[in-house]
Amino acid sequence: MKLPGQDTIARQPDEHLVSHRVTLPRKIVEHPFRQVAKRLSMALVVLVFTAVIVYADHDGYKDNNGDGVGLLDAFYYATVTLSTTGYGDITPASDTARLVNIFVITPLRVLFLIILVGTTLEALTERTREEWRLNRWRSTLRDHTVVIGFGTKGRSAIRTVCATGLKKEQVVVVDPSSKVIDAAAAEGYTGIVGDATRSDVLRRAEVHRARQIIIATQRDDTAVLVTLTARQLNRGAKIVAAVREEENAPLLKQSGADAVITSASAAGRLLGLSVLSPAAGMVMEDLIQQGSGLDIVERPVIKAEVGKAPRDVDDLVISVLRGHRVLGYDDPAVGKLELTDRLITIVRATPGTQVTPDLRPLPRD
Repeated sequence: MKLPGQDTIARQPDEHLVSHRVTLPRKIVEHPFRQVAKRLSMALVVLVFTAVIVYADHDGYKDNNGDGVGLLDAFYYATVTLSTTGYGDITPASDTARLVNIFVITPLRVLFLIILVGTTLEALTERTREEWRLNRWRSTLRDHTVVIGFGTKGRSAIRTVCATGLKKEQVVVVDPSSKVIDAAAAEGYTGIVGDATRSDVLRRAEVHRARQIIIATQRDDTAVLVTLTARQLNRGAKIVAAVREEENAPLLKQSGADAVITSASAAGRLLGLSVLSPAAGMVMEDLIQQGSGLDIVERPVIKAEVGKAPRDVDDLVISVLRGHRVLGYDDPAVGKLELTDRLITIVRATPGTQVTPDLRPLPRD
């Protein structure tokens, strides 16, 4: 089956293929030029302060030319002293001037060097620090969630998963746009710039050690290739993919997706339901939005519920997950609830309540 636009996949911008950088989340810092300007200003303040101290006690300094120490000479002495040049043409002669040099000028000299040299050292060590952070991130990343595509669908999926208690540090975003990855990093997610249909890009996201993979690309053909590549790298991860056209859903499942969401059809059905019954449409939209109104949650059966029928449970049970089968609440095969069952229920959302998601792979067709 040839999907629309499949022959154009290879003609992506070159930056998508070569810029496979990893962007770790970081705090927002000032622009480098602003940092340098601020440090130069601090160094200038130290220089002026030192010159003022020298000029205030200019009688205690000796100039080799014998004409005394003026304001310009004070700035000259402060400059060569703070920079550790020390030509020796102007020297402290009195005991007071020497004490001031010991307890004031010398600490100012150290401060001056720290300000200027610190800027250089920070620039030189930035790359080393980033490499260390990256190696540490790779060594500690396990059972994380990889999200392919940080568009509207990808963002909504991440927010829903994080609402269940998943930490942002356990989310890795892959997208071909560097601007999108920068936006993801600003929100606290680790980002990989690159084409997710390439195995080397997915390896940078540590897909082979991921527990869940969410594929929210803009094109169905890209979603198929990403699913094939991800499944090849990780046989045990739960893969959930979104497609625009319903006819492409079976192809995604054949490629290795555990669950496929048809975005266009789902939106269309919600529109139709809202036309037939606006109230029903509002309820469905409320169920979709995590953390407000009504929520659909999956939870295990507790001991007090064992042996009861789904209708007898306090929560509103709509389905029972038994093994790899999803049974309706009224399915005769359910019978009595067992301790190993899991329930799909509708509950009233409570602020601050976290729901533990089920991370077991879904049954495949």
